Amino acid sequence: MLISEIALQQSIPKKFLEQILLDLKRSGIVVSRRGKQGGYLLLKPADAITFGEVLRLVDGPIAPLPCLSQTAYRKCEDCDGEHLCEIRHVFARVADATRDVLFNTTIADAVEGAGDTKAPVRELLTA
Repeated sequence: MLISEIALQQSIPKKFLEQILLDLKRSGIVVSRRGKQGGYLLLKPADAITFGEVLRLVDGPIAPLPCLSQTAYRKCEDCDGEHLCEIRHVFARVADATRDVLFNTTIADAVEGAGDTKAPVRELLTA
């Protein structure tokens, strides 16, 4: 699809979309083609691309606290010990649940559930 078509269909500013597609292209998720039949194409099947993978590429670490990040771990500045930190324990459960949904929901799931946005998440929760 052309950037202009995607931007229009999804109500996304074209410049913002260009940056996202550039990140996806660098990571090997999409490829761009020039010319009359040009545009962006998926390099991987839609059922092999997770929301977590895309979100991590676009926004960086998914963790709510730096000490919970799987890709950019950093100890909290005022930490006296991660094993004693109740805030970390609560947010670890949040991070685990978030990762579970994001890394088990694919682009194909989103396309399938386009008419019923709750369907893919409901399937994950009952699995």
